[in-house]
Amino acid sequence: MISAMQGVLGSASGALVGFSLGLIGGGGSILAVPLMVYVVGVSDPHVAIGTSAIAVATNAAINLANHARGGTVQWPSAITFAACGVIGALIGSIFGKLLDGGRLLELFAVLMLVIALLMLKTRSRAGLPDASMSWDNLPAVVGLGIATGTLSGFFGIGGGFLIVPALMLATGMPIINAVSSSLVAVTAFGLTTAASYAWSGLVSWELAGWVIAGGLAGGLIGTRLARLLSRRRGALNTVFAVVIIVVATYMLTRNLSLL
Repeated sequence: MISAMQGVLGSASGALVGFSLGLIGGGGSILAVPLMVYVVGVSDPHVAIGTSAIAVATNAAINLANHARGGTVQWPSAITFAACGVIGALIGSIFGKLLDGGRLLELFAVLMLVIALLMLKTRSRAGLPDASMSWDNLPAVVGLGIATGTLSGFFGIGGGFLIVPALMLATGMPIINAVSSSLVAVTAFGLTTAASYAWSGLVSWELAGWVIAGGLAGGLIGTRLARLLSRRRGALNTVFAVVIIVVATYMLTRNLSLL
């Protein structure tokens, strides 16, 4: 059982998670995991990861529907990427549970910083509006899908902050299409990871419900803002990277202070 205050904090955290998913197609677990640990007060990092996974997957599916109505989802690339990543996510989650929870969060933060710096370096690239999956880029889509899925499962995340740049790299699509398409994989990876953690009894279902409820409104706002920012060259890429840097820095600072 969780307290009433934890429910309220969980709902508020869910609003931020939904906003992030709608805006940058990821960052749900980047935000959800530290929010569960440091704001809501979930004492076990593995329970925080498992609970975040089911909440993020559900909110990602809701935001996917919002983006799909705007016609920005590249379905062939998204489905292929997600299908290849599911097996990797399952394998990664098995190994992730074997690692100390605190150390897992530290590695998670370092990886986030690396991705953010890469996104800032390439923020001015507009992408190809007509980019799609072909026989030429199929190996890249499949390979990056498996690799990203494994990392997603290992760190217990939906993987959007990995999936978005991976889709852009594999197909050359603009970030708004990568953001939208990434939600297919975020949903699939999150459900795969959540199933693994739920099997081990590492999910707080009541808290997950509060997070999902809060994410509904946040997701609608985030989706609308993403469409506005995508019209300005490099703006969405910059926002994507800045969100990651801020949260990663906080996670590293918090974990180092506990040593």
